[in-house]
Amino acid sequence: MGQETSSMVSEDTRPDTLSDRSIAAVADMINSRRAKRIVVMTGAGISTAAGIPDFRSPKTGLYHNLARLQLPHPEAVFDIDFFRNNPRPFYVLARELYPGNFHPTVSHAFVALLARRKLLRMLFTQNIDCLERVAGVPSDLIVEAHGSFATQRCIDCKEPFPDLEMRKCVDTATAPICKRDGCKGLVKPDIVFFGEQLPETFFNNATVPQEADLVIVIGTSLQVHPFAGLPRLARDKVPRLLFNMEQVGDFGTRADDVMCLGPCDDGIRKLADELGWRDELEELWVGLVGDKEAEKQRSRKPQDAVDDELDELVQEVEQKLELSEDHDDNDAIANAEPQEKKETGVSPTVPYSPPTQSTDGAPLDREQKIPTQEPEANIDVGAADESTLSAARDHSKADSDTKEKALEASQVATYIPVQVEGAGSNSVQKDDQSTSDSKDTQSAL
Repeated sequence: MGQETSSMVSEDTRPDTLSDRSIAAVADMINSRRAKRIVVMTGAGISTAAGIPDFRSPKTGLYHNLARLQLPHPEAVFDIDFFRNNPRPFYVLARELYPGNFHPTVSHAFVALLARRKLLRMLFTQNIDCLERVAGVPSDLIVEAHGSFATQRCIDCKEPFPDLEMRKCVDTATAPICKRDGCKGLVKPDIVFFGEQLPETFFNNATVPQEADLVIVIGTSLQVHPFAGLPRLARDKVPRLLFNMEQVGDFGTRADDVMCLGPCDDGIRKLADELGWRDELEELWVGLVGDKEAEKQRSRKPQDAVDDELDELVQEVEQKLELSEDHDDNDAIANAEPQEKKETGVSPTVPYSPPTQSTDGAPLDREQKIPTQEPEANIDVGAADESTLSAARDHSKADSDTKEKALEASQVATYIPVQVEGAGSNSVQKDDQSTSDSKDTQSAL
């Protein structure tokens, strides 16, 4: 849950702008044309109905389940230094998340409908799945705060890489190599990794929320900064509407905050009903995804479906790893047994060191995380082998002297809060846990 810095408003407090704190009141504001510059902010929760898991759910989130696959720590899959040494885990994940594998949700279609009605001022998204684009939101109205799979380039010389060749590499979970003469650097999608700066488009549009006459937040934990501070930039008395499974950030601290807690698509349909847009919304959405996919999403049980699929996947991978490790260990024991028996008279044993990972599935306490839309259940590790995990363990061993300290100090990423000049008390706030230097962001702004 995001950081809260103010007390919750009393139920007796009257709204300043809305007639009451309800979806119906927000719909009335839109229909009466009092909301013409709507800013939308989305996170992983908007895509879970499409079958893409979020990042931080304790049992079904991407980070939780990647930890079970013995990375040095779950976030390593998005760590630029780890990627340089071992890019394969990321490309195993990218094969499952790549555009074309999933379809927009009705919530994505609603944002596209706002754009079609000339009501969308800007969409800020933490997601990397490009489903907003697929739904029909114009690219010039999208700020992909953490990048996306839409483009890719060399991590060394920054040379762009061809789309078709990238698709082939992703299909085989193979890291592409830069085609520029003499470079030979690794290529990755333009997704922001820990250790990288946010896209320039984010900083160029960081003050747009101050222009909004309505802010709608859909499916985000508001844990990743500077994105998490965007809703606070809304001016006083501007209504803010939250669709999410739980209260997050400082929602509920303003008189015109409205919270609809539950699955995002359910809340969006309630708003569409109040607006009188339901038939138009459903027609737009089904036209995008088709009847079969629409029915699949309507009937999907996100938590159960994702959990079952991930459990089956992880069990399969762990069985393969266990067989491989048992074979290696048996060879080692066989080779060592004669000497040890001769010296001690007892059979040797091979100690086992469990992988470093979160023990409770909860997100590590870091301010700077990429909204690990935790692709909760669709990671087909397939060809993941012992060589991949060995490289991950070697990387972990190399950092053993500083790893624990780094985790506690929350220094995996370099994201830092955006300080917007002139924003006053609504500027993006820096969490207490942050250890980042704000000078780089200031210069970027």
